[in-house]
Amino acid sequence: MTVLAITGGVGGSKLALGLSKLLSPDRLIIAVNTGDDFTHLGLRVCPDLDTVMYTLAGMENPETGWGVACDTWETMSALEALGGPTWFRLGNRDIATHLERTRRLAAGEPLSKVTAHLARSCGVKHRIVPASDQNISTVVETPLGQLPFQKYFVELGCKPTVQGFQFVGAENARPAPALQTCFDKGEIEAVIICPSNPYVSIAPIIAIPGIRAFLRKPEVPVVSVSPIVGGKALKGPTAKIMRELGIQPSSLAIAEHYSDIVSKLFIDVADENQVEQIASLGVETTVSRTVMTTIADKTRLARDVLVQAGINIDQID
Repeated sequence: MTVLAITGGVGGSKLALGLSKLLSPDRLIIAVNTGDDFTHLGLRVCPDLDTVMYTLAGMENPETGWGVACDTWETMSALEALGGPTWFRLGNRDIATHLERTRRLAAGEPLSKVTAHLARSCGVKHRIVPASDQNISTVVETPLGQLPFQKYFVELGCKPTVQGFQFVGAENARPAPALQTCFDKGEIEAVIICPSNPYVSIAPIIAIPGIRAFLRKPEVPVVSVSPIVGGKALKGPTAKIMRELGIQPSSLAIAEHYSDIVSKLFIDVADENQVEQIASLGVETTVSRTVMTTIADKTRLARDVLVQAGINIDQID
């Protein structure tokens, strides 16, 4: 039996790492958001897949949470001198990942197969899969018009007001083959939705019909960790997006957002006063320390989540 972790971004990758310390590779499959993926400088860049891969490989940049530790930037400096676009910065070692991904995709390999190869090459034993092999593109609706996600997120620094989102291609996308196999064989014993941005990291995954239908099955427990602590997001624009959509940032709002698929929600001790309100939605609530700074924090929270999901722990690390 297998635990499915659904994730994207820096916060989600922290819990994914914790889960990988407690579950053997055959008991964990990590499905990652691809709505952020785009082609830049002729290279296919998959930011969330790479963040999860680098994190599990122990290669991530601890200062940024993304990219490769101790990377160098000569290519970006040379590109800038030539007048090229440098708003999306790629380190030299990181560029190698995108080069190899682009080469393999151009040769006809599906993204899930390419991702498996890259992860193995980085020393990752656990299964990291894109939510789908079909392209899904997150589009942000703003007063400036519809913006590709990376233009909104990186080039414009999340400054435009968010009015909504579109996940282009999601409705016609299918779960990645490894995911679909787990679904078909009834191998998923629990689903963990990591504390990623619900609107831009998790929503594109849930928008895939085959995944959405699976998450609504009552026999499989779905546990989520709130990305909001004390009314704030620890990283990224989650709280800003919520306010602009007319939603007060809170763990209660996260519970409302996930109420049709989540049976249990982890919230931080800072939000303990919301337990009764969340319970009124039919969502069981566990109060814990959800801020993950150290590897011990990540492993402890992962252990708590797995126990609440009724999962036996392998304790492999």
